[in-house]
Amino acid sequence: MEQRTLPHQHGQSMPQILEHIPETDHFQITADLFKQLSDPTRIRIFWILCHCEECVINIAAMMDMSSPAVAHHLRLLRTSGLLESRRDGKETYYKASTSKKAQTLHHMIEEMMEISCLNL
Repeated sequence: MEQRTLPHQHGQSMPQILEHIPETDHFQITADLFKQLSDPTRIRIFWILCHCEECVINIAAMMDMSSPAVAHHLRLLRTSGLLESRRDGKETYYKASTSKKAQTLHHMIEEMMEISCLNL
């Protein structure tokens, strides 16, 4: 990495930090993942599917939403790698992915809900 001179010197060791900063693309990938969870409906669907495997019709009933609306959210979550699906006859069942990414986000959601909802 090229040596940078910062306009203001505050006694911090910016060159060492800049040596370890991830590529901009990595931040974009992470931001895109967080965009998926910026919608409360998707967070709720993801949370449900972290605790059980379910079909679209049952998820729609739990969410009090139409099946097409739920299918849209499921497609976005699945494309992000947060959900896995399997077919059984005419039904497709969804559950949270066993990936480290999905499991970490599940734990983060649980923690943030506990922290932010204490006073409700």
